[in-house]
Amino acid sequence: MVPLPSDRSPDPVSDVVRWGAFSCALVPFVLILSGASWAGAVGAAAGLGAVTCVCRALLRQSERTAARVRVRDFGRHRDRTGRPGPAAHGGGRHSGGRTPVN
Repeated sequence: MVPLPSDRSPDPVSDVVRWGAFSCALVPFVLILSGASWAGAVGAAAGLGAVTCVCRALLRQSERTAARVRVRDFGRHRDRTGRPGPAAHGGGRHSGGRTPVN
């Protein structure tokens, strides 16, 4: 069982990737000890390594996307001065030249 990343970890993705790399080394070792062929163990290591690399890339992409969404949502409801408020939405009544003509 893989322990959950600690709350004190500055980079939980690295913790997950480290556990993945550890399993990439451990699984072939166990396969060889249990009587599997060297080719099978090397194949398993290569497959696990590829899966670990793809998972790392997907986790990093997910982090970047989440960071962009946080930045976009944080800055969305602010006016030109940087203050939050109803003027930031651009709503309200406007007078001037655009009233309907009957």
